[in-house]
Amino acid sequence: MISQDYSQINQRSDSSNSSQYRCQRDLSLYDSSTLERLATQAATGRYLQILSPILSNASAIEVRLCEDDYPGWIAAQDLQHLTLATVPYQPIGFSEVEIRAKIPAAIAFTRAAMSQPNEYLWGGTVGPNYDCSGLMQAAFASVGIWLPRDAYQQEGFTQPIALHDLQPGDLVFFGSAQKATHVGLYLGDNQYIHSSGKDQGHNGIEIDVLSNQSTPVSCTYYAQLRGAGRVVAAYQPTQTR
Repeated sequence: MISQDYSQINQRSDSSNSSQYRCQRDLSLYDSSTLERLATQAATGRYLQILSPILSNASAIEVRLCEDDYPGWIAAQDLQHLTLATVPYQPIGFSEVEIRAKIPAAIAFTRAAMSQPNEYLWGGTVGPNYDCSGLMQAAFASVGIWLPRDAYQQEGFTQPIALHDLQPGDLVFFGSAQKATHVGLYLGDNQYIHSSGKDQGHNGIEIDVLSNQSTPVSCTYYAQLRGAGRVVAAYQPTQTR
């Protein structure tokens, strides 16, 4: 429950859905008001909007992250870690050429993340623990390029490419015929880096091969390979389109 006076935040969120706040520390966002399952994380400095009035007995607050339009719920006590944004989030557009120039740094981010002790975390976008699409989003965000949050969203956002045209920095997608459920970052030489879970992966960040004649983990994911996509633009939030 809310134990402090957040009337000013409540007035702003109730009177205008355009008010934005910035996170003063890393925050967890959950997929429902029960706060039971992590949906994503908001790193310090990220922007968010409060989507509904804040009730005095609320234990969870519905929000939307501004950079990727991702919805979720934060614990009411985390309101104390928000401050009103003096300037709203301003998305940056990049040309494809500019994006290609940033790819080596995005790849370096994933390799540095792998070098730290880590494990797979569903909903993880803040190191050291990531889920698959969280690692991709964090890597590109580290160079100023925002991607959608989930693997299937990233697949829909990227430019589809043939596997024989893969270049370092492209995303490779895995899953069922219906939906992408896993994503990795192509490194070249038929290798990709990804954060995979315990059931069929490494429980953390590792490098695997696009082959059905390699390690058991590589073979398992290769059997679920859907295709690949190239990042040719930065995500633009819906309110700025």
